[in-house]
Amino acid sequence: MASLKEVRNRIVSVNSTQQITKAMKMVAAAKLRRAQDNILQMRPYAQKLGEMLSTVSAGAESSSDSPLKTVRQIEKVLIVVVTSDRGLCGAFNTNIIKATLLLIETKYAEQARKGNVEIFAIGKKGAESLAKRGFVVNKKYMDLFGRLSFVNAKSAAEEIMKDFSEGRYDAVDLVYNEFKNVATQIIHTDRYLPIESENLSKAKTKKTEVNYIFEPTEEEILAELIPKSLKIQLYRAVLESNASEQGARMTAMDKATENAQELLKELKLVYNRTRQAAITTEILEIVGGAEALKA
Repeated sequence: MASLKEVRNRIVSVNSTQQITKAMKMVAAAKLRRAQDNILQMRPYAQKLGEMLSTVSAGAESSSDSPLKTVRQIEKVLIVVVTSDRGLCGAFNTNIIKATLLLIETKYAEQARKGNVEIFAIGKKGAESLAKRGFVVNKKYMDLFGRLSFVNAKSAAEEIMKDFSEGRYDAVDLVYNEFKNVATQIIHTDRYLPIESENLSKAKTKKTEVNYIFEPTEEEILAELIPKSLKIQLYRAVLESNASEQGARMTAMDKATENAQELLKELKLVYNRTRQAAITTEILEIVGGAEALKA
């Protein structure tokens, strides 16, 4: 059985930890509110921009001439992995890394064997973990969350688009957490480049039903919309991940606070039992000594 001093030290330690987890939960809750507002404002804009891109792309005959829509045989792959800069957020980062490794194993196993899979890291945890596994990691934008803004996300997207247009990569995939609620994050592994118009057939149908007048031409509009859509898509993924991170951290710290409270109850019970045992032992020793003197 542990001594009274050891139990007291553990109680003090757990109390300190509980205060830290409470504070971290409150900080995460404050950050979550701002992050949630940002992503709720971004989603309608990103969705409408995607619809516009599909509509214009459906009617532009030369839309396939865009270098960002060029489909090539996949030899070199870039995977954009969005994680957090800090830990203490449950399985948030672990799940993203697992999803990335599963994507490589199931979809790009041959390219990985040739060493043709590279990682574009947004978030320090993903960069560190995947670098340890032997992948080539671009760490230029891994601290993006420390300076989170559309301007910085735009710079990252422009670098990715430039590398793809120049043929450095044949495919670019995006792995990130989508925010659903505080306790739930949905992992997405989306194709980023080349552009795939998911609702192209629907857009074509709509175009036959509605006559649009374009000014300037459809091709000129498309040349502006494609890069803008890709920048917004990356920025939205970063905002989704930021909100998901704060929700995961808030949930993890709340659970840690509850666990600390349960541990404190157990430690106080152990302390009382140990103290009672020590008092009983002392009384027995005193009684034994008195009996010995009488004898």
